[in-house]
Amino acid sequence: MRAVRGTPVGDDETSAPRAPRRLRWVFAGVALTAYAVDVATKVLAVEKLDGGRDVQVVGEVLQLHLVRNPGAAFSTGTGLTPVISVVAIIATVAVLFYSRRVGTTTWAVALGFLLAGITGNLTDRLLREPGPLHGHVIDFLRLPNWPVFNVADICINVAAGLIIILAFRGVHLDGSRDGDEPDAAADPEPDTDIDDDTVGAEERSE
Repeated sequence: MRAVRGTPVGDDETSAPRAPRRLRWVFAGVALTAYAVDVATKVLAVEKLDGGRDVQVVGEVLQLHLVRNPGAAFSTGTGLTPVISVVAIIATVAVLFYSRRVGTTTWAVALGFLLAGITGNLTDRLLREPGPLHGHVIDFLRLPNWPVFNVADICINVAAGLIIILAFRGVHLDGSRDGDEPDAAADPEPDTDIDDDTVGAEERSE
């Protein structure tokens, strides 16, 4: 069977494209940096705010107030810590899987923030009291008329905002856009030039 020019032959035809190395580094850099900031700020919050001490950062607009949260982001889902922990583990695996297929820097940044937010709070649920899968998440940032939150919550919301923008603009995970024409290599036109010349030569010889 003759292979069409420019079309790979073999098992690689059906494999999903992998993200360029540069985008994988962007994803890893954002995830590790944001995760480190989340962990460090939680450690400082426990050391400096334990005992009920509050600190005003910007008057009453932004305060530091320590809360041990058994629920999800912004103190929701209280009492469902084990379920939330399992969901977070599954979400972590899913983000790592899809991060291998990002095709734009924005998608790499979005998934990096998402992974940092998920794993930041998951670390608390696995390692903090009262025990694995039941640990309370450290929240310490307080705004007026808003639940106390942390850096991981910010990361998750930044990721959600970026993903919404990408979806609104029609940018898919692999970097393709709505309305893009299919890759010509994926559905090539028949190579008829040689066949036409051959037929013409045969007709002239007759």
